[in-house]
Amino acid sequence: MAEREDLGAQLARATRRLIALERPVLDKHGVTMWEYVALLRLRAGPARTQLELAEAIRYDKTRLIALLDGLAQRGLVTRDPAPEDRRARTVALTGSGRAQLTAIQRDIHQMEDELLGAKERRALEQLLDRL
Repeated sequence: MAEREDLGAQLARATRRLIALERPVLDKHGVTMWEYVALLRLRAGPARTQLELAEAIRYDKTRLIALLDGLAQRGLVTRDPAPEDRRARTVALTGSGRAQLTAIQRDIHQMEDELLGAKERRALEQLLDRL
């Protein structure tokens, strides 16, 4: 019986490859991978606090402020005092942030379709959803 590679190892290799292919797309749009991850999370709705956002995306909370500063300076997110704790900040996606995210995802999806073809990509999405 031929040895078969574990799915986890295959998925890890595929993830590294996809990240490498996404990097030029993100560079074209002027965002880092972590900025993109934060924008994706905020699309689901505002984060009640910056700490909640850091935990949700598994990002070092001590480095998150600099990341959010960059996004806020470019008008992609807002940070406002949290209603229940004025020392904390809520973080929300702006209209510009949502438009930027849509443009990034359009280009990433195009890259994925060129890599796999739309039919294969949909099949992979279905398999991944099962996992």
